[in-house]
Amino acid sequence: MTLTVLFAAGEESFASYRAPLESALAEEGLDTSLFTDAPPEIVDYIIFAPSSSLQDFRPYKRCKAVLNLWAGVERIVHNTTLTQPLARMVDPGLTAGMVEYVCGHVLRYHLGMDAHINAAPGTWEQRDPPLASERKVAILGLGELGSAAAKALAGLGFVVIGWSAREKQLDGVICQAGPEGLELVLRQAEILVTLLPHTPQTESILDAKSLALLPSGAKIINPGRGALIDDAALLAAIESGQVSQATLDVFRIEPLPADHPFWTRPEITITPHIAATTRPVSASRCIAQNIARVEQGLPLLHRVDPARGY
Repeated sequence: MTLTVLFAAGEESFASYRAPLESALAEEGLDTSLFTDAPPEIVDYIIFAPSSSLQDFRPYKRCKAVLNLWAGVERIVHNTTLTQPLARMVDPGLTAGMVEYVCGHVLRYHLGMDAHINAAPGTWEQRDPPLASERKVAILGLGELGSAAAKALAGLGFVVIGWSAREKQLDGVICQAGPEGLELVLRQAEILVTLLPHTPQTESILDAKSLALLPSGAKIINPGRGALIDDAALLAAIESGQVSQATLDVFRIEPLPADHPFWTRPEITITPHIAATTRPVSASRCIAQNIARVEQGLPLLHRVDPARGY
């Protein structure tokens, strides 16, 4: 039987995904027809981006699963019309991109590279950076992306402390959990990386109170979710010197408005949501493998739990 797969992620994205998807689905031995528009009653699977115009899933009664193209699901998980199983995107290419971004900016801060890059001509200030083994890096969030980044940083020799809502164990990483664990991690975080999902529990997890727990002059890297940080609290911490630098890749409003005060602070580096992008070839393989699993009667990989929000 031919499966009808609806690509509900925009025509522009379809141009990039069509060939990789067709190839990946064929490699899994699946007989599929791929559409950007199809009658709901014939659709077996939906490949979805939260920016899609499709927001009412009730007509898709035959649909066996919705496969998200983004790692984040906060813009879809609470859609009350979505009763079909939802899978988040866990793409090896996306994970690799995030690890490279995090390691690059951690090393940049660890080595004090900005001071040399931005130094006035003729300025020669020789200052030996510490070794990685002398630097504590904290990761908030030990999911797929956070765990991969934590392991990579530990492999570089950093003292890596990780925090998650529930207890976890990772080789080479000091793991903490729960409210008390969060305070312990924040108090040691010379460089803090936030890779938590956006849920009611993580909304503004970096507020004035938690920022005050950081070692004076701490540095923050946020490639996770913009809503993890209280913007006003971060600006106040920058102003006081409690936080010396921050690199932000995600924001509450994107693109970041031109009049946002983040733009005016030289201590803040802004990148345009590039830390971890979904790669069509590797993401297509993930989608095809998940569809094949469902057709074989196996559980959907990376299924979202609506109660947890991820």
